[in-house]
Amino acid sequence: MTAKAIKKQKRGGGPRALASSLSAVTKTVFGKRGFADGAIVKDWATIAGEHLARHSLPEKISTPRDKAAGGTLYLTIDSGGMATELQHLEPLLIERINGYFGFKAVDRLKITQGPLPKEDHKPAPPVRPLQEAEESGLAESLMEVDDPELKQALKALGRAVIGRRPG
Repeated sequence: MTAKAIKKQKRGGGPRALASSLSAVTKTVFGKRGFADGAIVKDWATIAGEHLARHSLPEKISTPRDKAAGGTLYLTIDSGGMATELQHLEPLLIERINGYFGFKAVDRLKITQGPLPKEDHKPAPPVRPLQEAEESGLAESLMEVDDPELKQALKALGRAVIGRRPG
């Protein structure tokens, strides 16, 4: 192989999306807990609904030996009242989980009451007022927009984007 050929080869095969690399790392962690790819954790709010997702967290799925279906989903719930409510909603939640997976992945739920990890809610950075030149540049870029509602929405978006940059 010549020096030119070696230079042309890219190490690592070129750029790749972070998600594709990350799934290889998380697959073993999720696999140990019975989550094939972590989709149930990632999409829990979609599966269970926003209200239930705020008060619960899927911990693991255990399935009988030599079977890929009919497992038990272990859930941590943050309050006793929600645990009681979930007992009544169990058949509906199991139906939604199995509908999400497309097969009978879960037969029953095992509910444990305990604290959930704290969500890190960072407030949005403050938006500074635009300088005159920025405001006129934004107005100029929106001159060709005819729809007044769209123009107002785009102006608000532009102010938010430009206002987050250092002045």
